[in-house]
Amino acid sequence: MTRVTLIKGDGIGPEISESVVKIIEKSGADIDWDIQTAGLDVIEKEGVPLPQRVIDSIKANKVALKAPITTPIGKGFRSVNVQLRKELNLFANIRPCKNIPTVKTRFDNVDLVVVRENTEDLYAGVEEKIDENTAHSIKIITREASTRIAKYAFEYALKYGRKEVCVVTKANICKLSDGLFLDCAREVSKQYPQIKFREILVDNCCMQLVQNPSQFDVLVLPNLYGDIVSDLTAGLIGGLGVAKSANIGEDCAVFEAVHGSAPDIKGQDKANPMALLLSGVEMLKHIGQTVQAEKIEKALYKTLESGIKTADIGGSAKCSEFTQAIIDNM
Repeated sequence: MTRVTLIKGDGIGPEISESVVKIIEKSGADIDWDIQTAGLDVIEKEGVPLPQRVIDSIKANKVALKAPITTPIGKGFRSVNVQLRKELNLFANIRPCKNIPTVKTRFDNVDLVVVRENTEDLYAGVEEKIDENTAHSIKIITREASTRIAKYAFEYALKYGRKEVCVVTKANICKLSDGLFLDCAREVSKQYPQIKFREILVDNCCMQLVQNPSQFDVLVLPNLYGDIVSDLTAGLIGGLGVAKSANIGEDCAVFEAVHGSAPDIKGQDKANPMALLLSGVEMLKHIGQTVQAEKIEKALYKTLESGIKTADIGGSAKCSEFTQAIIDNM
């Protein structure tokens, strides 16, 4: 049995967490859930949105499934996601994007993976106010982090039978910072002659993605570009409501739905649990329970093909009805 930290989040988080736990348990997965609370409701009781006990739980269990958590705006609290990545050194954000049966989009041939460096770049938050009219933000790119994420991208390509890794930068303008990231990817690529390697500028990449996404396989990017491009690619397959995500470190892994907490539909049984469920499927694969993961995927796709969908993807099913249909199809 594998002990897994379950962060229920807030807004629709507890609802979709309950849905996903029911489905995973029905699959026969051998999971012992370590349930943790975080988010807005926790601030009132414990003073912070992400208590230390949650981080300690993940460090102990090594793997977590995380529902959406609201970070208060203008309250001085650090982003929960940024804090988790820093505290647990979750250096790789993995966003697989592949078309989902019956979810209609502009393209039906999307099958790519975004590998985003997760610890530095402008997201390091090193800023200063020069004067009333000027602010200064420092873009941090290191050889260590750039080499590590490039190696992860190539190892991912090898593990999952991918053919190409494409490094995405703006090295023609940011010659030192993005140039270093690009140089590191070039050096790492020499260790993997069986994997094709190419380079593209981030603006051109965005244009190419919305014209012909099937040309891409694995994309590896610095933090900021990775954040933007991963949401763009999610849009190619139906949006954040169906997008799965993983944050991988040397010792820990956190699988999460990347969409918001949607407080406007909290408690109304309208939420789509698919993004968290698909992230849970990736979690099961990560811990070696692939049979159960495949069982859930097949049941999910069968449910969608039968016409049972939540409202955000063109259906009328409630969250509870969608959940039960998936369970019935297992």
